[in-house]
Amino acid sequence: MKRPLFIGSEIYRNSTYGSKHPLAIPRVSTVIDLCRAQGWLTTENYRVSPCAKPSALEAFHTPDYIAALQKAEHDQSVSDETRNKYALGTLSNPVFPEMYRRPATAAGGSMLGADLIRNGGIVFNPAGGTHHGLADRANGFCYLNDPVLAILTLLSAGLDRIVYVDIDAHHCDGVEAAFHGSSKVRMISVHESRRWPFSGTLDNNAGGAAFNLPVDRNLNDDEFHVILDELILPATASFKPQAIVLQCGADAVAEDPLSRLTLSNNSHWRATASLRNMAPRLLVLGGGGYNPWSVARLWSGVWAVLNRIDPPGFLNAEAQSILGKLTWNRAAGKQPPKHWFETLRDTSKHGDIRPELRADLRYLAARIS
Repeated sequence: MKRPLFIGSEIYRNSTYGSKHPLAIPRVSTVIDLCRAQGWLTTENYRVSPCAKPSALEAFHTPDYIAALQKAEHDQSVSDETRNKYALGTLSNPVFPEMYRRPATAAGGSMLGADLIRNGGIVFNPAGGTHHGLADRANGFCYLNDPVLAILTLLSAGLDRIVYVDIDAHHCDGVEAAFHGSSKVRMISVHESRRWPFSGTLDNNAGGAAFNLPVDRNLNDDEFHVILDELILPATASFKPQAIVLQCGADAVAEDPLSRLTLSNNSHWRATASLRNMAPRLLVLGGGGYNPWSVARLWSGVWAVLNRIDPPGFLNAEAQSILGKLTWNRAAGKQPPKHWFETLRDTSKHGDIRPELRADLRYLAARIS
């Protein structure tokens, strides 16, 4: 069996959306450093992500939008017309020095990952997962839509049964718009209800291509396990996928500031392990996540799980030092709990399974069967 491959780049280390943006925090660079410190990442299983060229991005994005994005990076400013037409230079999608190169590198990584699993295998691109990007404009911190570009790469390789699973706290509106009505792509999204982008309602099936499960705040691990067993896994299995793309956004965990879900990272790891053997090809992407400790720990654990390594109870001294040097300007970052430095694994968040969730799962199960 092929060893899983990790796709990364140094561009993420010194690039930021701006000091006040939720994505001011280090994420992918910390995952790379943690996995190297633990001995899980070597020259053999690490690949450097290419920066996608405009012609590759135009498989989904419009040429005029890509040109506007490149011009905004070059000029480090946008006109009012560009801001209004392409949503560039906004609070969510600000102008910053690498505003084309950084997302184009993430997209290049996801397309490379899709190409690497053409004949089977597992690839992890934690910089990917920018699932809000639209064909002709930026949207929700996402300048490009790398999940769509990765799926299109798989389709162009001749695959015709792809399952896209999204466990980010926010609905994958950009991916759903791209594959609305598709008979080749099945989308399964679990996301917080009544949260931006306010799409992905229970009765929205995207022309038969999607299963959307909006969940109430305070979703716990026990509830997620039921969702996994009664929706995600059966809806995936019934499609008989040739490839699975898992968007593993880290913003559904309890410590994240941009959702009100209360999962532990054990839920994401269980989903990863469960989907790992359901298709000959698996591409795992990152996504949301706005607490530097919870993101780094969750995605490092995903890489461990993909390599069939049980995330350790305690990290080695080098890994603990990496986590100890992180800073965060939010209140929770002033006195972070001890386990954020010492271990990857959260304490499980147990709780009751609410009847409303059971009813929603029954509604979706009827569609699966």
